Amino acid sequence: MDDPRHRILTAALAHVPFDGWSEATLKRAASDADVPIEEARALFPRGAVDLALAFHRMGDTEAARRIAAEDMSEMRYSDKVARAIWLRLDAVDKEAVRRGTTLFALPIYATDGARAIWETADMIWTALGDRSTDGNWYSKRATLSGVYASVVLFWLGDDSMDHADTRDFIARRIDDVMRIERMKSAVNANPLGRAVMVGPNWLISKMRAPIKPPKGFPGSVSGGGQ
Repeated sequence: MDDPRHRILTAALAHVPFDGWSEATLKRAASDADVPIEEARALFPRGAVDLALAFHRMGDTEAARRIAAEDMSEMRYSDKVARAIWLRLDAVDKEAVRRGTTLFALPIYATDGARAIWETADMIWTALGDRSTDGNWYSKRATLSGVYASVVLFWLGDDSMDHADTRDFIARRIDDVMRIERMKSAVNANPLGRAVMVGPNWLISKMRAPIKPPKGFPGSVSGGGQ
């Protein structure tokens, strides 16, 4: 299928290292893709930021394909998450991500950047077969969003061979998360801790994952008990 949106995005990657995710990049990419600038602006109404978000989502799509193609059946779950994070990084051009990070650091686009990270976390959990439907659906994605954001920043500054330092950093961050999860389990196993957590645990039990997650920060709190 001849998709002008995809053609523009592909053409833009040649200009992003020099012009960033900018109006200049959009104009040059549209010209390279033989798409009238008026049509390009209709496809990317907010210009550079929509172009950058399209690139981010293209990375999510490619990473999901790579995760599905790998046999992770013998891996521990924490190792699966670490591997999925690496596959997401490896699916995209580093300089394009660097330029995107600069764009989303601007206050006006900070919400877009946070939403994009959430979508990546959701993609990873979904690709790994997460079936949670309660508050864990949210806590998993919120935790992984924080991990992924820190990993991206580390990766952008990593010049080690084959990004070995980034792989080690991912492993350490996942270990940190697992320690927190073990601590939460220990608190809930302790009678006193369980009593303290009655309220928060009740609230979490009432939360439900959306049946079909929309883009952004989805979710609801159920009104009745189950």
